[in-house]
Amino acid sequence: MKAVLCTHFGPPDELVIGELPAPPMGPDEVRIRVDAAGVNFPDTLILQGKYQLKPPLPFAPGFEVAGTITEVGARVTTRKLGDRVMALTSSGYGAFAEEAVAKAVETVAIPDDVDDATATALYTAYGTAYHALVQRGRLRAGQTLVVLGASGGVGLAAVELGAALGARVIAVGRSEAKLALARARGAAEVIAYEEGTLGARVKALAKDGADVCIDMLGGTAFDAMSRAMAWEGRLLVVGFTSGVVPKLPVNLALLKGYELVGVHWGSFVTRAPAANADNFTELARMLRAGTIRPHIGGRYSLDRVSAALTDLLGRRTAGKLVVIVGEGQ
Repeated sequence: MKAVLCTHFGPPDELVIGELPAPPMGPDEVRIRVDAAGVNFPDTLILQGKYQLKPPLPFAPGFEVAGTITEVGARVTTRKLGDRVMALTSSGYGAFAEEAVAKAVETVAIPDDVDDATATALYTAYGTAYHALVQRGRLRAGQTLVVLGASGGVGLAAVELGAALGARVIAVGRSEAKLALARARGAAEVIAYEEGTLGARVKALAKDGADVCIDMLGGTAFDAMSRAMAWEGRLLVVGFTSGVVPKLPVNLALLKGYELVGVHWGSFVTRAPAANADNFTELARMLRAGTIRPHIGGRYSLDRVSAALTDLLGRRTAGKLVVIVGEGQ
């Protein structure tokens, strides 16, 4: 099968197009014809050998797919040939290829009126943001939500979902143009990030601090928000796109009475697939109602995956980047 190949660990521009054998499939898995694949920050780490998962070379990066089931394992009863599904690959890589394999129980059906690209833009970004805000953050109407990295896929989804849940959303990003998109998606206030000023600017907009903060960045932005949380707030740790894993002075959590909450949506999918499916039932309802509108920041062909990953690393886009494979649209 045609695939994007990582033949050695390195930057995105060293990826090549080549052939790989079709991935093996277990009895509890399904084979998916990949119609679209999502571009995510961990993809940039795994191909550089900086991620906790280090696949044997050569491999196809990417872990998020939308497509059609072409084969089902011997023990699979919940899916059938021809079903359109969103999924994370079983191995944690292999999405930038014509075929991928996923655990059947972890797949989520794509609504009939949703195209492949939109399904990809919805899956990881909104799945992560919804799980973070609802299950982990316990966000309630009237509370103040600060979204760090508000122009990225998860960040923009969090802005939209936070507004839909009735929160007052403060979106934080580096680009005024991208923050305009966050405001259009429901942010009540926006902050163009400047190091050393974030905490004070949040406090100027929310005197008591943030009830919930969702952080995809880490680094100095996390440090600032660790001092700008409200009493009994929830500081949600999703990732470290800044490249710096911060350290929390735990006396701050003690004195301010807030919680530091880890958010690992991939583990949630594996450990609670039924709850994840329930989340997507609600997200599908919101999508049909027009409450959420996934923003696709770029569409790329399989032979332009290197460009997609480079654009992501360079923060040149907003929203979700999608790779169109085969017959996807």
